[in-house]
Amino acid sequence: MLSARDRRDGPPAEGAAAGLQGFAVDKTFLSSLKGILLETELALTFIIFICFTASISAYMAAALLEFFITLAFLFLYTTQYYLRFDRLNWPCLDFLRCVSAIIIFLVVSFAAVTSRDGAAIAAFVFGIILVSVFAYDAFKIYRTEMAPRTTQEAQQ
Repeated sequence: MLSARDRRDGPPAEGAAAGLQGFAVDKTFLSSLKGILLETELALTFIIFICFTASISAYMAAALLEFFITLAFLFLYTTQYYLRFDRLNWPCLDFLRCVSAIIIFLVVSFAAVTSRDGAAIAAFVFGIILVSVFAYDAFKIYRTEMAPRTTQEAQQ
């Protein structure tokens, strides 16, 4: 019988910490522009979640879902675990995450401001700030990851 360890592509590493080696934190990523953008998105979605929880609980699911999606991307990029899933187009997934978050937070923020509650107005303000951060992140992803590929394909 083959165990799960024997079926991996590469040979297992030696030592007791070999199982945790795949989850080593890349501290240089956390201080890079992409890392700072993801950390900012994570903090703002959590603040918006708290504001929606205090005022309008109907809208808190959107902020909570985006919080977990951003947390997953931050984890995958920080540990470089996304490199193991080489069949996925990570820049495209990240771009779609940003665009969908822009749409969701624009709709939810403008819907929440109609309640005239103090926490809902704070969620609106933080939502607009978050939309601008997501838009900048989507712009950077498009410029660095997607645009060079289209110009290279057009030249060939």
